[in-house]
Amino acid sequence: MGVHSAKKWHSKSIEEVAAALGTDPARGLSSAEARSRLEKYGYNELREQPRPGFWHRLLDQLNEFLVLILIASAIISFFIGLSEYRRSGEMTEFVDAGAIMAIVILNAILGVVQEGKAEEALAALKKMAAPNALVLRDGHQLTIPARELVPGDVVILETGNYVPADVRLIESVNLRIEEASLTGESVPVGKDADRTVEEDAVLGDRYNCGYMSTIVTYGRGKGIVVATGMQTEIGKIAEMIQSTEEELTPLQIKLDQLGKWLGVGCLVVCGIVGVVGITRDPSFSVLFQSGFLPYLSAARNTILEMFMIAVSLAIAAVPEGLPAVVTICLALGMQEMVKRHALIRRLPAVETLGSATAICSDKTGTLTQNEMTAVQLYVDRTLLNITGGGYNPEGEFQDDGQPVDLAGYPGSRLLLRAGLLCNDARLEKMDNGGSDDKEWRMVGDPTEGAFVVAAAKAGLWREELEKDYPRLAEIPFDSGRKRMTTIHPDPRYGGYVAYVKGAPDVVLELCEKVVEDGIERPLNAERRKYILEVNEALASNALRVLGVAYRPLDAVPKNPSPDEVERDLTFVGLLGMIDPARPEVKEAIALARHAGIRTMMITGDYPDTARAIAKEIDLLREDGLVLTGADIDRMGAEKFTEIVEQVDVCARVSPEHKMQIVDALKAHNHVVAMTGDGVNDAPALKRASIGVAMGITGTDVTKETADMVLTDDNYASIVSAVEEGRVIYSNIRKFVYYLLSCNVGEILTLFLAMIAGMPVPLTAIQLLVLNLVTDGAPALALGVEKGDPDIMDQPPRPVNEPIINRVMIWGIVVQTIAITTATLTAFIIGLHWYPNQVHVAQTMAFTTLSISELLRAYTSRSERYPLLKIGIFSNKWMQWAVLASFIIILAIIYVPVLDPIFDTAFLGLREWAVMLPFISLPAVAAEVYKVVLTSRARQETSLATV
Repeated sequence: MGVHSAKKWHSKSIEEVAAALGTDPARGLSSAEARSRLEKYGYNELREQPRPGFWHRLLDQLNEFLVLILIASAIISFFIGLSEYRRSGEMTEFVDAGAIMAIVILNAILGVVQEGKAEEALAALKKMAAPNALVLRDGHQLTIPARELVPGDVVILETGNYVPADVRLIESVNLRIEEASLTGESVPVGKDADRTVEEDAVLGDRYNCGYMSTIVTYGRGKGIVVATGMQTEIGKIAEMIQSTEEELTPLQIKLDQLGKWLGVGCLVVCGIVGVVGITRDPSFSVLFQSGFLPYLSAARNTILEMFMIAVSLAIAAVPEGLPAVVTICLALGMQEMVKRHALIRRLPAVETLGSATAICSDKTGTLTQNEMTAVQLYVDRTLLNITGGGYNPEGEFQDDGQPVDLAGYPGSRLLLRAGLLCNDARLEKMDNGGSDDKEWRMVGDPTEGAFVVAAAKAGLWREELEKDYPRLAEIPFDSGRKRMTTIHPDPRYGGYVAYVKGAPDVVLELCEKVVEDGIERPLNAERRKYILEVNEALASNALRVLGVAYRPLDAVPKNPSPDEVERDLTFVGLLGMIDPARPEVKEAIALARHAGIRTMMITGDYPDTARAIAKEIDLLREDGLVLTGADIDRMGAEKFTEIVEQVDVCARVSPEHKMQIVDALKAHNHVVAMTGDGVNDAPALKRASIGVAMGITGTDVTKETADMVLTDDNYASIVSAVEEGRVIYSNIRKFVYYLLSCNVGEILTLFLAMIAGMPVPLTAIQLLVLNLVTDGAPALALGVEKGDPDIMDQPPRPVNEPIINRVMIWGIVVQTIAITTATLTAFIIGLHWYPNQVHVAQTMAFTTLSISELLRAYTSRSERYPLLKIGIFSNKWMQWAVLASFIIILAIIYVPVLDPIFDTAFLGLREWAVMLPFISLPAVAAEVYKVVLTSRARQETSLATV
């Protein structure tokens, strides 16, 4: 719900809107009032189409071709059994039909549960990926989930973020919003909070309002929320724009195709099994002697039995649950990645991550801590040191280690005043858990925050300065210009002044004068060179440096532009800030390099700063190159592509350069992960193999484009996510290997028995039980394995490598032979011991096959490592899965009431003594195959070394 937009908020004044919604534009709502309104109006989200219910999903599960055939044959069997019961009192067919129907329905219910679990996991991740909103609550600027906004909230709008609800603007600075999703207007619309709009104005002409799901493309603003959820303009058309399109990953598509091909093959083999079984029946001769109808009457039970066995075998053998298990595995893996501070927005990224060969990482906040502290200040041809740390505004200014009074350095107070006013960050003193202690927090960009803290150390506070020098206009920062400008009244400059803050070389290029000892002097070549040398010296000490300049103005331009305002400037000085490297990054870069993944630093900072940080974290190799964006432009795309493998650092680059870097690395067949946070980074993120957005500093547009969002903006989280991506893909391979080797073994067992003229080793219901107990829980348990210990010692997996490679094919062959040999041998021994009791031999075959498959699940936990090395009991889910399945198998054998239902017999110590070696055979074969593989890999490595 929400406050209905029919109140024509666009035609009301700011004061009227604030009064009607009971809010304070300067402080926003109180937390208590926000909670109350959330209960009243509900969450700020669009109503989704309801998911199909349980019964609908259950019918979908039963609406499979093979399942429908089995149900039909079970129904036929039921009626045949009913007539047999009426004639002779025999209940065998009757019970078999009921048991088969029960197992089919149980399988379908498990399928619904699995499907539901996967959907719940994906829905939880979708909820976590939902955008946040900047809001004023209790006078403090907070970041909250956009769904928790309520009417009356005061929200802050910034470039690159979505408008989180319908708002009446109360402040706008060069604000432009793209409203194509609502109005179809492709050009961003200029907004003006003070503009009067007619009551009957159409949506596209409401210049003082912003609407949910539209994008801020330029400038900034504030607005009062007037409508949320389904009451927003986008909510009114939500039913028309909703879609429930589900995204399949390339791996899921491949496995789906594989399942279909296997299904065709299985159906052919199962058909042969059925035909051979029918033709071998003694009644078959009646067909030629007396005709079809007498034969049908004589052999109806055999025909039905073989038909049900063939269909049951097809159901057991076709890995129809493979795509669902893959989805669950991917969803669980994505949840595990969230714990590692990586939120995957698109399923295919999980697969691609495991193949990553190059990571292009931003420096600030990703490789470094993004906790800027101003440590040096250059004014009046003097370099001053600033003491103190963090956001605590306590410290002093020193010259040669001695505290100084800034009154003796006129340029210093001008620099700090200009940097504080040309700034969007705010320093707030917060209560710390209700205790007497206080802590300071920075709201806004940490780089700007360093200026705010430095100014506070000099006694300059934003709130006090803005009373005398309010901001009248501004030109917001963008990564192309690398600077920001604000305009303020100031009688000292004849009326107004424009303060410019940005990259020192860029700002200096726009200057004609420089302030020294309070006097404006011409900025000649010598002074310009000296300032650049100071900047380089600061940057070489791993400091991030900003330059400050100003320009007096006679009047405030109506729509200030860079060309009009940012010229003929007077340079004031430099502020050097330290942004320490993250302590965990050095180890993460080494781990990535060991895993065959190269790391490239990409930054807008100076090459000297970037080089110093890159050396500190061991990113820069001895022969590694440090290039600037200008270097890339000079050498051209072709030359840059040739040398890109030698480049470790790209400094002073623009978003356009990022795209060139991605293309150059891709030309060398790299799978590239690229980080970004700004709106202009979106094209590079889209072009990269894996786009990685910053969760803290990234804009909504960037997050929407990215495949993965780092919730902590940390490079180490990328490497951790790559590792988890490898684990997920490895786990998918494990259960594909497990399911296929078991299923092919089942088919071959029945096929060879039929060809050899033996009775059927397994009944239809036993095949269905096998499908239930061995293909379900153990396969899912394989999906939560922790991965091999050396998974990051392996080179990245080639993207085009098939999931069923040569090694797996030979492994399936080995397992098929082992499973078939073990099952048929146990069955033959049973027939020899009990020639007149086939169901005892079938029980021995069933027990051997089912328990050997459970043991096989253990050996499938690693493709290369022996079971003893990874730990038999290290996967707790496998213990529960196997234990549950084992109890079911024992119950089927030893609970008397179940014997006639499942065609089983009581097995004694004699039978177990002969079965145990055969039960162990597939697991032993798997372990021996691992030893052979490892030995061969060592030999190949030795030969390669030689």
